[in-house]
Amino acid sequence: MTRKIALTGGIATGKSYVANRMREAGLPIVDADVLARDVVTPGSPALAAIRKRFGPDAVRRDGTMDRIRVGQIVFKDKRARLDLEAIIHPAVIKAINEFFDKLPKRTPFAVADIPLVFETGRDKDFDAIIVVACPRETQLQRLMERNKLSKEDAEKRIAAQLPIDQKVKKATYVINNIGTFDDLNTQVDELIAQLRAK
Repeated sequence: MTRKIALTGGIATGKSYVANRMREAGLPIVDADVLARDVVTPGSPALAAIRKRFGPDAVRRDGTMDRIRVGQIVFKDKRARLDLEAIIHPAVIKAINEFFDKLPKRTPFAVADIPLVFETGRDKDFDAIIVVACPRETQLQRLMERNKLSKEDAEKRIAAQLPIDQKVKKATYVINNIGTFDDLNTQVDELIAQLRAK
């Protein structure tokens, strides 16, 4: 039986970097963010539901979802965010389950990169959870620089997720992204070795 491992963290904590490092090491990995984009392709039931909920401006002229516009709405309005999640998450969960089901039978473990694994209550679906963490101030600074956001907008995005210290408490493994890339790589490589040894 393949062990199901979730990789999560907070926005701008370095989770995507860790996921890429795992991918380069040859681990089977599926990305919930990529799946979330796939389920709202033009003509999809999810995109039709988003248009119905958020209005015609939620869809661009080329038929794709206007992520910036929808993002602006959901980060300001909790109800709107929950509505969006209710449309997208079931389709993403189905796709993640299919990924695990299609793995070769002898696969010892595989990883699902899921930013909102705790927020959506999916943590019980996994055998172990890896949390990539950093101090909140570092997270805020990185997010402002990366996304060119004001401090207020960056704080709203961080507040939309479970605080990182609470995720750390629920984690099976924690990767602390507070040092150099070499430090981070060493932690990731040691964890991969630990998982392979089980």
